[in-house]
Amino acid sequence: MSRFVLDASVVLTWCFPDENAALAQHVADRFMQGDTALAPSFWPHEVLNALLAGEKRKRISGALAQSFLDDLAALPVVLEQFPAGVVFDRIQSLSRKHDLTAYDAAYLDLALDSGLPLATLDDDLIRACKKVGVALVQR
Repeated sequence: MSRFVLDASVVLTWCFPDENAALAQHVADRFMQGDTALAPSFWPHEVLNALLAGEKRKRISGALAQSFLDDLAALPVVLEQFPAGVVFDRIQSLSRKHDLTAYDAAYLDLALDSGLPLATLDDDLIRACKKVGVALVQR
């Protein structure tokens, strides 16, 4: 059993069939093998927001979104809380240094702090990981 940091971009490919799914399938396989993931405490909000936006754009139905959320709730994802001081200091610094959103910088910070690899499909976040030496979950 191993652990990794999980970005919302990966799990959202499970719901949106027109997205690149190779890494997402690999991550799903890891969960089936007993692996667990860490994510920032805002992860469920980020996933939910993307699903609601998908509904508005008629990419998915409300029923599919709810079924997907039910499945996600069962995943072994541990949510990590960031104190305000960490957000305003370390995460702000990473965001500015690597031109990342505060949300993506939080994933990077969690991977750095935990020493775990990061599963992401976000190109800017992948680039930042390579710069700071964070391992990426590879398919």
